[in-house]
Amino acid sequence: MLNNDIYAVYKGCKVLVTGHSGFKGGWLTAWLSKLGANVTGVSLPPDQGIDNLYERAHIAEHCQSHWLDIRDAEAVQKIVAKIQPKIIFHLAAQPLVQRSYAQPLETFATNIMGGANILEAARKCEDVKAVVFVTSDKVYDNKEWCWAYRENDPLGGLDPYSASKSAAEMVAISYMNVLKGDGAGFNLATARGGNVVGGGDWSESRIVPDIVRALRADEPLILRHPSATRPWQHVLELCAGYLTLGVRLLNGFPEYKKLPKDFTGSYNFGPERSNEMSVHHLTQAALKTWGNVDHPIQSGTLTLHEATYLRVDSSKAQAELGWRPRLTFEETMSWTMNWYKRYVDNPLCASILVDEQISAYEILCKGT
Repeated sequence: MLNNDIYAVYKGCKVLVTGHSGFKGGWLTAWLSKLGANVTGVSLPPDQGIDNLYERAHIAEHCQSHWLDIRDAEAVQKIVAKIQPKIIFHLAAQPLVQRSYAQPLETFATNIMGGANILEAARKCEDVKAVVFVTSDKVYDNKEWCWAYRENDPLGGLDPYSASKSAAEMVAISYMNVLKGDGAGFNLATARGGNVVGGGDWSESRIVPDIVRALRADEPLILRHPSATRPWQHVLELCAGYLTLGVRLLNGFPEYKKLPKDFTGSYNFGPERSNEMSVHHLTQAALKTWGNVDHPIQSGTLTLHEATYLRVDSSKAQAELGWRPRLTFEETMSWTMNWYKRYVDNPLCASILVDEQISAYEILCKGT
């Protein structure tokens, strides 16, 4: 992972990132730019207030931005035809479980039909050779058991967000198998990961942003579901997975005589099992890193369904792609909370913080 191939493939490559104004999309766009890619972003304008990563980290300097709604099929097809990207990273989504209860139709329309619009536009553009279609680890029919889910386990989802992502996987499967386009078409794979943390996420009802907001305002932290256990991973771990998958879909794996088409399908991206911690444990680690272990915590009310336990098996991604997670839980929390602490002290340094952590992660990968 992150060998010379990744630099050779993306340098000068025309890349389209949907959702580039969001948290993960912003980090991915900055990293692609650092790799020398010619990046175009398609998204709605950022909606996370004055602190949004897109503006604070100057993501616009790393790409050409186009504001549009992916639910508009005609607009999507026009922009893809105009840009003629070689690869598309599709991250645009309604990403919040809690919001999906309040806005189920918007969630379904964005995550299912919006994703279909991207794939249909790719099918009609001969220049598109690969699509990394980002869904979620919540696509599985979660039995709340201790075993990790593999890519061939049944899909499902009770809450609107999970259901929408599971349905988007089915749409992607159709495009993988029968709607590829003329000739060879494009190579398509879905990327399943979740419970991502890292600097610059200010989303509502997410644990780390909630912690930072409480610390910043000197108000009690409200925990809805402290016993929920998740496999926490840093945003750069997932972005590295997306980038590696993109390389394989474009370039194959010559060392193992694998062709690009051999990497179509679905891939889980998750941390080591040692990164699985309860919300309560994560909160304590975050407060310790911040230097305020005595910050008041209160119990909230869990009124909507949320899974208590979920983890995925990333063996396939590690074996076939050459990707693996690099950060321990302690490192994940240190990188995350130190980013926020430095940002709160000086919001003008967000761009520097993003660049520093990308560089540090690249060095970490090259050294092991």
